[in-house]
Amino acid sequence: MALWIVIVVLVVVLVLAVLAYNGLVRRRNRTQESWSQIDVELKRRHDLIPNLVETVKGYASHERETFEAVTNARAAAVSAGATGDPANIAPAENALSASLRSLFAVAENYPQLRAVESFVQLQEQLTATEDKLEFARRYYNTSARDYNIALQTFPRNLLAESFGFHPVGFFEADESDRAVPKVQFGDTTASGPSAASGAQDGPPQPGHSGPPTG
Repeated sequence: MALWIVIVVLVVVLVLAVLAYNGLVRRRNRTQESWSQIDVELKRRHDLIPNLVETVKGYASHERETFEAVTNARAAAVSAGATGDPANIAPAENALSASLRSLFAVAENYPQLRAVESFVQLQEQLTATEDKLEFARRYYNTSARDYNIALQTFPRNLLAESFGFHPVGFFEADESDRAVPKVQFGDTTASGPSAASGAQDGPPQPGHSGPPTG
């Protein structure tokens, strides 16, 4: 009788261990899948930025410091992305978002850009990418939270380290980067910063949304 009790206990323990292991695998896979969605949107964002910079540069070639800041921030973000570590990627992407806000601030001084179809299309594509990135970020952080909690709860915590399960970092955006900056253009017949400042006497013209953060 005692032998059967031992056997039953061992079977129960084995079943619980298998269930716990499979649960960790599912959560880890979900987290990895959600991160891959972020990676796709970040790469799309990086691909759009050089064309956007070149388009604005055609109308504001003297804004060299702004263009260099965006280019350097993009290079740092791409380099951080190669590590695959959210702890490294998030700060680099936040810095890139800040530089993009400066770029769109420059664009505000050149209302004629509103008539440039390539600029409008790039801006719309970048905004759409940022929206998808924000959704992917929320999904990833939720998946990462559930996975990390599972690693810390009994009996999964007894298996996690032995089978190579490790906590993952969150992909956090700065609070200041979550607001969507507005780009407002004045009279499309005006040109240059002086014309833009003169257009401020009239009612504001509808603008396009610049990119929020990653």
